[in-house]
Amino acid sequence: MLVCRYLFATVALLTLTGCKAPYARVKEHPLRRTALFVPRLLADILGTPQALVRAIKAERKAPVTSLAQYLTALEQAEAQLKTDPNNSELREAYNFALSRLLATVRSGGLDPWTQPLRVPASGGDYVITHELDPRPGWQPWRYDLVPASDIDISGAYVGEHVRKAGLGAPLVAIGKEATVNSREHFETTRVYYGVTAIARFDKARRCVISFEDPLQRESTKFGGSQHPLAADFTAPLAFMLAKEKLNKLELSRLLKPEKYDHTECLAKLQPYDPNKTIVIVVHGLQDSQATWVPMLNNLSADPLIRQKFQFWFFSYPTGYPYPYSAALLRREMDQLAERYPQKKPMVVIGHSMGGCISRLLVTDAEPELWKRYFGGDVVESGLRKESVDLYKKLLNFKCRRDVGRVVFIAAPLRGSNLAISWVGRVGSRLVRLPVNLVEAATDVVQLLATMDDDFLKLKRIPTSVDTLAPNNRFVVTVNTLPIADGVPYHSIMGDRGKGGNPDQTKPVRSDGVVPYWSSHLPGAKSELVVPSGHNAHKHPQAMTEVRRILHVHAGCAK
Repeated sequence: MLVCRYLFATVALLTLTGCKAPYARVKEHPLRRTALFVPRLLADILGTPQALVRAIKAERKAPVTSLAQYLTALEQAEAQLKTDPNNSELREAYNFALSRLLATVRSGGLDPWTQPLRVPASGGDYVITHELDPRPGWQPWRYDLVPASDIDISGAYVGEHVRKAGLGAPLVAIGKEATVNSREHFETTRVYYGVTAIARFDKARRCVISFEDPLQRESTKFGGSQHPLAADFTAPLAFMLAKEKLNKLELSRLLKPEKYDHTECLAKLQPYDPNKTIVIVVHGLQDSQATWVPMLNNLSADPLIRQKFQFWFFSYPTGYPYPYSAALLRREMDQLAERYPQKKPMVVIGHSMGGCISRLLVTDAEPELWKRYFGGDVVESGLRKESVDLYKKLLNFKCRRDVGRVVFIAAPLRGSNLAISWVGRVGSRLVRLPVNLVEAATDVVQLLATMDDDFLKLKRIPTSVDTLAPNNRFVVTVNTLPIADGVPYHSIMGDRGKGGNPDQTKPVRSDGVVPYWSSHLPGAKSELVVPSGHNAHKHPQAMTEVRRILHVHAGCAK
């Protein structure tokens, strides 16, 4: 019986959410491969190609010797760039030498970050040091600095490798330790961030390395000229996916949400900038923040979006009924407002059940939702205090005035028939809700059981799957309330092109999970149907549409 139960569970949940390939793989190059990419001009600077090849081969066994070669190349490339700043070959030679220098520092276990590192060389010793960052948390000794040029990236979520040509050595800065009090500071549990190293020499042969943020600046001043700042926007995302293995948590967070309550968070993907609009992305059922990587990676290629927007994600255990998850997000946003009070109205993008959560952020429900849901006032309902306190959080809320625009993607706003099928019923029964929700809602379930028969009947508190049913009381009731005035919203949905009913007399547009009639919202500023299954947010046309919407929000398009 137990085997059959979990067999049904597997079928149900895979049907609801789809099988998933590995999100990302990251593999570092062997040194012998690096020698194949030696820029011709850099070899000329050192005298012979063999000199640089020998330096590459000596990186691990004689790292200081290699550093001397790279520093010599860097210094000469810098001097020539000052007189010929538009020479792309010179820039390539500079970038290559700097990247190898940083790779050698890392592989050789050397430390120029806590104190200057002296490197013997012909013509006088070099000294490698760094420019202090005014932010204490961003000093280089806190991170494993991996040259982006040294890695191969593959995987389902990072098929598009987004780079920007320019000056500097793009790096992935990986926090050596887990972030302390990450939830309180709206940070990820470990930092994976892209920076670009720039090396500058002074007359005393000091090589001063600065680490510049390509999401904060598009160019850098070097040798009296402005150069575009090189960047690799995909590498840090790929490392995050490969190292954190978020896919392994997704099913567990659906089935046992209380056990993984500590994973609920609102987190920024870059340092907070009050001049940029926050975009919060909200994932759906049995998913994680990983699902947004293809879109965020794609959007990072747009200079205007880099300039105008900063991306945050809300992640949560998806077994919770979505009104409860929305209450958690509202709590996080209240704390965000306290910490960063001078921010611009945010954009919220929700996929699937994340769209349902997003819908509640722009809905005035207090006190109408309670009255329509229970048919009376709080006092008249006769509920216990614990239940009243819980349901006040779930049902009594106002439109958030800090949200300036919403994008719904494949959102089952009016529910999905899949949730009331045998697949959905089996999946729902396997979700174990936390004790506090079960105990506080026992009398609510009893109360609803005495009401009319037009809604989904349960002898337990609804799970996330239940709250996606078209006849769920909350779904039906909340859809009687309009989205608040003054908040523009947009709809993107998928259509597999397979029609609907078996007899095909009434074709239905659907992504296989959510039909068009459930996602369609009258009054939307725009609506786009893309040829896609339920993962419409990963479709190129949807990404292009989100980019257009953000341009509109920034006032740069109509």
